[in-house]
Amino acid sequence: MRNASTIGGIHVKQLHDIPFSVLDLAPIREGGTAADSFHNTLDLARHAEKWGYNRYWLAEHHNMTGIASSATSVVIGHVAAGTNTIRVGSGGIMLSNHAPLVIAEQFGTLESLYPGRIDLGLGRAPGSDQAAARALRRSLGSDGSEFPEQLSELRAYFDPEGSGSRPAGVRAVPGEGLNIPIWLLGSSGFSAQLAGQLGLPFAFASHFAPDYLLPALHLYRTSFKPSAVLDKPYVMVGLGITAADTVEEARRLATSQQQQFLNIIRGRTGKLQPPVDSLDGIWTSQEKALLMSKQQYSIAGDQALIEERLLQILEETGADEWIIASQIYDHSARLHSYELVADLLKKE
Repeated sequence: MRNASTIGGIHVKQLHDIPFSVLDLAPIREGGTAADSFHNTLDLARHAEKWGYNRYWLAEHHNMTGIASSATSVVIGHVAAGTNTIRVGSGGIMLSNHAPLVIAEQFGTLESLYPGRIDLGLGRAPGSDQAAARALRRSLGSDGSEFPEQLSELRAYFDPEGSGSRPAGVRAVPGEGLNIPIWLLGSSGFSAQLAGQLGLPFAFASHFAPDYLLPALHLYRTSFKPSAVLDKPYVMVGLGITAADTVEEARRLATSQQQQFLNIIRGRTGKLQPPVDSLDGIWTSQEKALLMSKQQYSIAGDQALIEERLLQILEETGADEWIIASQIYDHSARLHSYELVADLLKKE
């Protein structure tokens, strides 16, 4: 049932109706370097542009030896400079780590260099551990409750009439007057409700916080107020997808991402590990149960299996856009995974 259809005169979304995008954590592989990661990131972005992906977002993380995108704005510039049409942005910038003026200037610069192609996705979590958060902020007085105030200040820097929400006499140059789409990102209800109240698009990190996805989407949609940005809710759902020609190969490739999750469960970081035939002997039964509970919106399989699961998720969520993270050790296998997904989602 791939053809668009209507029920009672209402259009029912099919997979080919949904834009699809890339979330890249710029993984540093075991045996590799950050320089290798940036080379692979640009190569993936160029292929994603060719395959019809809508956006290419990079995520801010700190003090993680397996993630190279800590200077997120710089890497966005690297990707935008090496591509032509795909939108490039942050998924996301952790606003609590930065002065709003700095982010306004950075993204004002990016938008001035690559007009009409830059997205600013914002989160309120630190994207780091407490030691790194302290090093970034010089204090841990922030608990995320100041995020709405920071967001208001940031938006005011882009708005020439927004002087009431920013320090008197302070302007973002470049930045002021530029139309840079702002998204709120979340893994709980806080940003969902705020995005709804402000009439902003909302992206949910269901690839690592699956339990809260449906409640957060309900909260977003029920609290939504039309704005100059959107007249109705717009939801992007984050998915972890590992695609291969066979289910068995996809599941093997997915063990790299599972080992990464396992490190997080154990409270440590590490580079992206090569896949293994089995995680038996690597994880405990308790760790396996916890990891599997976080994999509800992660899919490893061939195109048929992925299509079946995506149709289920579309029915559950009514997603307006997918954003896909694929933590695959071998770069050629990662490219092939994204190509298989693109071929599937474009098929009518």
